[in-house]
Amino acid sequence: MTVSPNELLNITIEAADDKKAANIVALDLKGISMIADYFVICHGNSDTQVQSIATEIRKRAQEAGTTIRGIEGMDSARWVLMDLGDVVVHIFHRDEREYYNIERLWSDAKVVETV
Repeated sequence: MTVSPNELLNITIEAADDKKAANIVALDLKGISMIADYFVICHGNSDTQVQSIATEIRKRAQEAGTTIRGIEGMDSARWVLMDLGDVVVHIFHRDEREYYNIERLWSDAKVVETV
């Protein structure tokens, strides 16, 4: 079963939201970058919450038939990077998100309105 990029985006956002991720932002990178179609950026307020968000996203993406291409940063839980193919997820600890401010780096990308 193949999941469309839009479906994977929705799965990712719902999983993050269910684990109370804060300030979830989805950026549409189509036509801007060959890395992925979407970036999802969010943060947790503790190392445990960051790990919980990442674990839930991984679980739901795998249940939908998505191959997880890579996950980095789970041990320190300050910035977890998840490569789901068409969707790349950045889960920050609150302090790290403010410091790196990657939304600014991708300011050419349109923000996807999420439900």
